[in-house]
Amino acid sequence: MDVKTAVKDIRQGKISPLYVLYGSEKFRMNEFAAALENQLIAKEDRDFAVIPFDLSETPVQAVIEEAETVPFMVPRKLLLVRDASLFTAGKENAKLEHRIEALNDYLQRPADFSVIVFMVNNDKLDERKKIVKAVKAAGTVLAFNPLGAEELLRWVEKAIRDQGCVMAPGTAEALIASAGTGLQGLSGEIDKLCLFAGRGGTVDTAAVDSLVHRGTEQTVFTLVEDIANLRLDKALDALNELLKQREEPIKIAALIARQFRIILQVKDLSALSYSQGQIASQLGLHPYAVKLAGEQARKFESRRLRQILSTMADLDYQMKTGAIDKVLGLELFMLRLGA
Repeated sequence: MDVKTAVKDIRQGKISPLYVLYGSEKFRMNEFAAALENQLIAKEDRDFAVIPFDLSETPVQAVIEEAETVPFMVPRKLLLVRDASLFTAGKENAKLEHRIEALNDYLQRPADFSVIVFMVNNDKLDERKKIVKAVKAAGTVLAFNPLGAEELLRWVEKAIRDQGCVMAPGTAEALIASAGTGLQGLSGEIDKLCLFAGRGGTVDTAAVDSLVHRGTEQTVFTLVEDIANLRLDKALDALNELLKQREEPIKIAALIARQFRIILQVKDLSALSYSQGQIASQLGLHPYAVKLAGEQARKFESRRLRQILSTMADLDYQMKTGAIDKVLGLELFMLRLGA
């Protein structure tokens, strides 16, 4: 079952006795848990009915004991269990003894007044474990992976609409370029932009430029984009902005080299007919970052990208040995690229 189907079922009152949520998108995972809480538990009952656990501090049998205990003053309980590493291949806390058989027994006869939500901070579950197979058979297991490039854009657009604001063309792209692809960070910036625009107001790229802080990696990405389009004046402005923020020139050079390396890798894998999702998985990148790197890759030949990386390696050596002034070395590198 996918997340959309699970949310639809919840709204229709089809509640599973147990959920296992896993993946790297913690923001969406928390959103799902909040939606489940809103559907199951009245606001005035939440102090009694919503019970948090952390399996790094509490054995799983204590969770089961609570789930089997009849609720007090409320019709139903929701148990939110974090750090549920017993479903993954990682090492479990040696100080705690988790009696997995207690969970196995519970899955055979789950209490009808309790819903357990296990939240796993891992990209995948260990399919070899019997308990993973058991929860898949008796409960609902949902993966919260990074949104695809187009999904991320739609998510930003919807988040702005949901706050009663209008979005000008190109705003979603500008916001992601400035704030990155993390949903938690994007959500905070959207709150800020919509508060500035006011209900019914328009959020545009000018507002993004003036209100959203651009991190070092996002600035380096824009710098490379400016280099690719031969906008050297803007690229030098971006470099000066990073230097004003007291970023170490060697670090800036390393981040520039990293971006060019990503562009080359995306170009090479695309030539082998890898999909955007496959490239993202192979390189450990967000699909939107792969999309943008692919657009940049079209502006360079593979041979040229390898030359740039070789030049960056030489520059790194010269900067670290004092053979060249670090800031001057970066400026010369960018000027030569545009020559």
